[in-house]
Amino acid sequence: MSLKRKAAGAATDAAKKPKANSSITAFFGAPKPSPNAKSTAAANFDKNAWVAKLTDEQKDLLKLELDTLHESWLPHLKDVLVSPQFLELKRFLKSELSSGKTVFPPMNDVYSWSRHTPLNTVKVVITGQDPYHGPNQAHGLSFSVRPPTPAPPSLQNIYKALKKDYPDYQPPPNRGGLLTPWADRGVLLLNTCLTVRRGEANSHSGKGWELLTQKVIDTVVKVRNNGVVFLAWGTPAQNRTKGIPVDKHLILKSVHPSPLSAMRGFFDCHHFTKTNEWLVQRYGKDGGIDWDLSATPKENGAQIEKKDESKTEKKDKPKVEKKVEPKTDKQEDTETDPKEEQKTEDQDESDYEY
Repeated sequence: MSLKRKAAGAATDAAKKPKANSSITAFFGAPKPSPNAKSTAAANFDKNAWVAKLTDEQKDLLKLELDTLHESWLPHLKDVLVSPQFLELKRFLKSELSSGKTVFPPMNDVYSWSRHTPLNTVKVVITGQDPYHGPNQAHGLSFSVRPPTPAPPSLQNIYKALKKDYPDYQPPPNRGGLLTPWADRGVLLLNTCLTVRRGEANSHSGKGWELLTQKVIDTVVKVRNNGVVFLAWGTPAQNRTKGIPVDKHLILKSVHPSPLSAMRGFFDCHHFTKTNEWLVQRYGKDGGIDWDLSATPKENGAQIEKKDESKTEKKDKPKVEKKVEPKTDKQEDTETDPKEEQKTEDQDESDYEY
């Protein structure tokens, strides 16, 4: 099933004929370099030369970034990485781990968003807040959980909104919540904060991740010249879109899909069809996002986390029905008093039956 095709047909009839270079092939990068395929910064960036100028401490603190951050993002984020605030974040993170605290997601997954969605493939941005803080949940993509963990309440509501936009849409089997297919198709699933201490929501917020993730968004705005759709669900995500030029990009706003706020308009926002209608106008009839998650993601040797997911899915799938379903954290909507809504939402989350 290809959920982008219905919107593609409607948008093609309503839109002007796409430009010759607006095909999906051109979008993902033609053989010859272009501003959309590879930025000037990336083309001129010499990673080895840059690393050679780092101090021994910087190399030690930034080992995770040097080893796991996708090369398409590094030239644009390198200045943030060596900033005093970010280096202090890495010292804090190092102390958390050395003191025996459990941090999620696993370190190799912190930058999985960058590997699943290289900069030259970004067409949609969905911003979350804090990673899930329970075992076998967070893996570096906002809203996404690895099998056999069932889809959390907010993600279940996202599926319901998809069903309204595409009546033939079927949620993943076994109540799954793995969103890597979306990321592989150009949907940047980015949390505002990239790590969290086990069982303690927002425990790593305000430490420096926000500086980096804002730079990620700013880079998308600047580099993705054909335009990107920003799905801003909830006030925090909407605050991240301030200043983005609306003549170049599309910003779709709604309340957060959490059980506390979804009934206030999320189910009827039609963001998925609106996204594809706009992308088809920009990139041609095949330019929309296929939102289907029914097929098991194929293993891709070029991406480390995909191998792990494939093995985990095969190993744990027979146990899905028997596994005790873990509690999850909430990515809250803060349109009212943030403190009061956080308290209520945490209670709602702990009581919610998946």
